[in-house]
Amino acid sequence: MFIEKVMPRFSETDALGHINNTVLPVWFEVARGPIFKFFTPDLNPHDWKLIIAKVEVSFVGELFYGHEVTVKTSVEHIGISSFTLRQEAWQHDKCCAIGKAVMVRYDFIAKSKQALSIDEKAALNEHIYQGS
Repeated sequence: MFIEKVMPRFSETDALGHINNTVLPVWFEVARGPIFKFFTPDLNPHDWKLIIAKVEVSFVGELFYGHEVTVKTSVEHIGISSFTLRQEAWQHDKCCAIGKAVMVRYDFIAKSKQALSIDEKAALNEHIYQGS
C-alpha cells in the first residue's frame, strides 16, 4: 500500500464547507504517482504506458478544509493487460471516500492494449489490498 498526505485547500471546499466532490479524483490521481513509476520510472509523458478505463468514487463520509487527509492506494485486481486500484481518503481516522480506477497497459503507437509484463505484475502484486 502507498500512503500520500494531502492538506485540503480552501478553494477545494463547497458552499457547505465540505471538500467538493470533484476534488477526490484529483487527489486520487496524485496518489497514483508511485504506481505510475512502475511503468514509467522517470514519469516522462512521451514514454507513458497507461490509460484509465474507468474511475469511480464512493463518498462514505464528509471531508473538511483545514484537516489533513491520508490517501491510501493499493491494488485490488491484476488482469492480463489491466489492473484495478483501490484508493481510500481518510480524515480523523475515518474512511471518507473510496475510489476505484481501472488502469490499462497501453501502446500509444499501436493504439491498443498491451499485456502487463511479469515484472509489472510482480511490482503490482506487492501492493495487493489487504483490507483497511
